Amino acid sequence: MGHARRRHTPEQIIRKLREADRLLGEGQEVAVVAKQLEVSEQTL
Repeated sequence: MGHARRRHTPEQIIRKLREADRLLGEGQEVAVVAKQLEVSEQTL
């Protein structure tokens, strides 16, 4: 299960964190949000 690491720009990181915050605030689970944003749960 080797996922290639992708580097994100600071802008991409901020966008993903804001989206994660919104989705988590809506009550979605961390695992679901991580999958939607294509990041690991550990990243969140």
